[in-house]
Amino acid sequence: MNVLNRNINNLFLIFVLSHMVIWTFIPTLTNNNLPLDTIEALAWGSNLDWGFNKHPPMSAFFPELFFQIFGAQDWAYYFLSQLFVLIAFYYVFKLSYEILGNFKLSLISVLLLESIYFYNFTTPEFNVNVCQLPFWSLVVYYSWKIYDSKEIKFKDCFLIGFFAAIGFLSKYLFIYLLVSIILLFIYLIFYKKNKKFDFKYIITLEVFIVFLVPHLVWLFNNDFITITYGLKRTGLEDPDIFDHIKYPFLFLFKQIGILIPFFFLIWLLINKIKFKINLKDKKLLFLIFINIMPIFLMFISSVILGSKIRTMWMTPFYLFFGLFFVYLFQLQINLKKINSFLYGFLFLFFLSPILYSYVSISQTDKRTDYPGKQIAAKVQKTWDQDFDKEIQFVTGDEWKAGNLSYHLKSRPKWEGFTNSKTLNDSSQFICVDDVCLGRY
Repeated sequence: MNVLNRNINNLFLIFVLSHMVIWTFIPTLTNNNLPLDTIEALAWGSNLDWGFNKHPPMSAFFPELFFQIFGAQDWAYYFLSQLFVLIAFYYVFKLSYEILGNFKLSLISVLLLESIYFYNFTTPEFNVNVCQLPFWSLVVYYSWKIYDSKEIKFKDCFLIGFFAAIGFLSKYLFIYLLVSIILLFIYLIFYKKNKKFDFKYIITLEVFIVFLVPHLVWLFNNDFITITYGLKRTGLEDPDIFDHIKYPFLFLFKQIGILIPFFFLIWLLINKIKFKINLKDKKLLFLIFINIMPIFLMFISSVILGSKIRTMWMTPFYLFFGLFFVYLFQLQINLKKINSFLYGFLFLFFLSPILYSYVSISQTDKRTDYPGKQIAAKVQKTWDQDFDKEIQFVTGDEWKAGNLSYHLKSRPKWEGFTNSKTLNDSSQFICVDDVCLGRY
């Protein structure tokens, strides 16, 4: 590796570490409480299962792992989010170099992502969307390894199946990426006939299914509760004929708005907008299928079903947009204009944490202003006055009960919403409003 490439690698390292430090410590310093989704994940994690009332298990598994290491330290869960972002960025950088063959352009491909607020402003809240990021990037990377290789390796097939399963167990919408990749290979094998079917592909499917089996069993035993919740969130329980037009186009309008800063940075890089779509270009074809196809499938789903698409659901979908547009405009990119691009990048890089800090400090009615630690201390004092043994469980909604589970010194398990059976089976308990605590 020559000096220039080493310097670019160092710049990439400086960028991701700076991103991690900023987005770990800014929310730590400005928030009084962890965000809603993170508290929910920690509540589920206190009583780990193969699924929960809203989501599959992985978004709870990782926070629980961190809790076992760091305990109730808020910074650890902001760090967890940024660790997931960093891993995703690394594989974007890695794939960008393999496709572009140019370290400068590879670095630009990653820097462009800083203009999409999914990868900065919203990342302090560890949730199912953030949880997908590393696995989305890993599945894409190892799919490229198979796509670009004449010899299909067992390891690559296994890893795709494994990471695909973890991604799907983070959030079911991961399926849009998987379907897009499957369609790509079907197109190449059966229509273009320029790639042979290899029985090693079956390994990917087998690994994927094997890792999904425990969750599928859990789903069956729990009346498919997560799927019911997902359908409710899309508005399919109360359909309207106009939803088939309204929701898809609202979705497109919002995505264009989100990507304005991204296209601004692209504009700072190129001399003129000029590109050619050549589907015989192997690299471009791959990039279309992993970038455009998942969004297209999401749009078509909304048209057919009349389903709402919530903005945050798109978090992982744009991970490789920087690479896609850099590849598309690579002949028009003028590196003499790099200073203009860097000024634009630095402006957005520092604007996001400044805005986050302002919102966090100036607005005082947010979830992150909730006095979770103080309430837990009062509840603990009340419990200690009546009982001499530690609290073992809490019941109630994920927010109030989840905060108690997180902050109380004994880390009681969250046992779901309060019901008479749980309380009748307990030896000691107290209830405060709609939250109950007790011992088994």
